[in-house]
Amino acid sequence: MLPKINDIIYREEIHMQAYIVRQPIMDANQNVLGYDMLYYDENVTVVTDEEAAANAVSNILTHVSSETMSGDKPAFLNFTWNLLERKVPAMFDKEKLVMIIEDSILIDPTSNERVLAYRKDGYKIAIADFQFLPRYFGILDSIDYIRLNFKFGDYSSYENIVKIATAFNKKVIAYNIDSQEAYDKAKEIGCHYFQGSFVAEKLPTTIKKTDYLQGNFFMLMVAVTREEVDYDEVSDIISRDVTLTFALLKLVNSAWFALRNKATTVKQALVVLGVNQLKQWIYLLSFKQSDGTMPDELIKLSFLRANFAQELSKLAKGLPISESEAYLLGMFSTLGALTQTSLEEVLKELPISDYIKDALVKHEGRCGLLYDVILAYEKGSWSAMSTAAEKLEIPSDAIGQKYLECVEMVNKIWVGIVKSE
Repeated sequence: MLPKINDIIYREEIHMQAYIVRQPIMDANQNVLGYDMLYYDENVTVVTDEEAAANAVSNILTHVSSETMSGDKPAFLNFTWNLLERKVPAMFDKEKLVMIIEDSILIDPTSNERVLAYRKDGYKIAIADFQFLPRYFGILDSIDYIRLNFKFGDYSSYENIVKIATAFNKKVIAYNIDSQEAYDKAKEIGCHYFQGSFVAEKLPTTIKKTDYLQGNFFMLMVAVTREEVDYDEVSDIISRDVTLTFALLKLVNSAWFALRNKATTVKQALVVLGVNQLKQWIYLLSFKQSDGTMPDELIKLSFLRANFAQELSKLAKGLPISESEAYLLGMFSTLGALTQTSLEEVLKELPISDYIKDALVKHEGRCGLLYDVILAYEKGSWSAMSTAAEKLEIPSDAIGQKYLECVEMVNKIWVGIVKSE
């Protein structure tokens, strides 16, 4: 029997040890279609798909705003037969939702009528575990997207599904793309969209140079032209752009400055540079503005990881790095993907702590555990996340809330950056 929505919400308010993570669904050019919402509550024993779906939907409705988790992109959420019958999807803005439906629901005539009614109202439908058998052909008009699981999949049958889906003008989403091999195969057989830990961090599209967010750069130019430059403001702007942070630290630690002690934070680097040289640096960077090749989602991921790492570092016990260094750990975790260079090589150019380098490259030490918590959370690997968090003595009930706070903060700042462009 399906739990009442209110019962689930009440249970969540008591325990609050729940985790919500979003995974971007992107095409090969890093354009975001939407976000799949993954939910886990370690205090609730979920024994049926009904309970799992109800838990996810109720908690996302209750604790998370659409602006926080998906911005202007739709959220992909699972809906069971009972949730459809109770008209739960109608609680969502149709522009903010893609309904994921199991194939068994669509082949049932009564359930299919309900789905068609939602689609007629403007909702989009994604189907999981679809098979191109005669009994399925009659429901093609009910769907927009077909999802293929690349974790346990028959690639030969998937290729046929993609061909037929394309012929019927349906888009195919390959999910659980967690490796280069899986991504290459999904792309080879013609999948239109991709989702998974590999996709979120690194899509193999050539990035010719390290670019800067144009809106962010505009804010920086305004900040440095004030009559009195506010170093805290300048530091905040630079710190939310991984490429600006990398460029600044590399510059001030170069032979040109001949520092006795390396600058390891943005604020230290700004003090070394000084106002006049800072303005000159910004002026020179203005000639190197973006040609549009920079993947926005990867930049957002670096910023989110930076803030998430910093917040978790405040809770962790025995970390050998400061909160500002934890911020750099999260931010620089995507540098390899951004520069199309091995992370180990690009980190050699930075005067950051060996603890950070070993964490990012080898997953070693307590800093490595911090990085593992972040990666496991992103993948929805809750057991691995809990194990690493326990070793750092990070309270489990705080992780999900910290993640949501960081997502909300990143989204608010991102909107400001985009509006400035």
